[in-house]
Amino acid sequence: MGLAETAGVLLALDLGSARIGVAACDSGRILAFPVETIPAQDGYISRVVELLQEYNGVGLIIGYPLTLSGQAGIAAEKILAQAQLLANHVDVPVWLVDERMSSAEAHSKLRAAGRNAKNSREIIDTQAAVGILESVLCALREGRTIGKQVENKENHG
Repeated sequence: MGLAETAGVLLALDLGSARIGVAACDSGRILAFPVETIPAQDGYISRVVELLQEYNGVGLIIGYPLTLSGQAGIAAEKILAQAQLLANHVDVPVWLVDERMSSAEAHSKLRAAGRNAKNSREIIDTQAAVGILESVLCALREGRTIGKQVENKENHG
């Protein structure tokens, strides 16, 4: 099922090697907001499951770090593997969405607000997740679906 066909809250993840930024939107899909930063270590999946339940999430959006030319490189392959693992543990559709500029945009916004990156790493991670989710919300408002759905291989063979 596509993102547009399901009403309700979406959660977005910016998966990093040290931290995972989490954002959510309201059930009307108007506003994306930061939720929290999760340490990227064993056990993060259970926290994502808890957040989906807490926010009554109906979909999970994961930033997919394509290269500037739009190809899937090593980083994208790692994220795809994590997305597949998440898809096998959650009861909602999981979507990969191009995130090429999300972290750079988050850095720019913080610099414009007078914050330095070293002291704002967790904020950058959640703001990157917000940026990913905002791109999805904008596309949905325009009648477009962006990204691709990750199949749950454990339940779909």
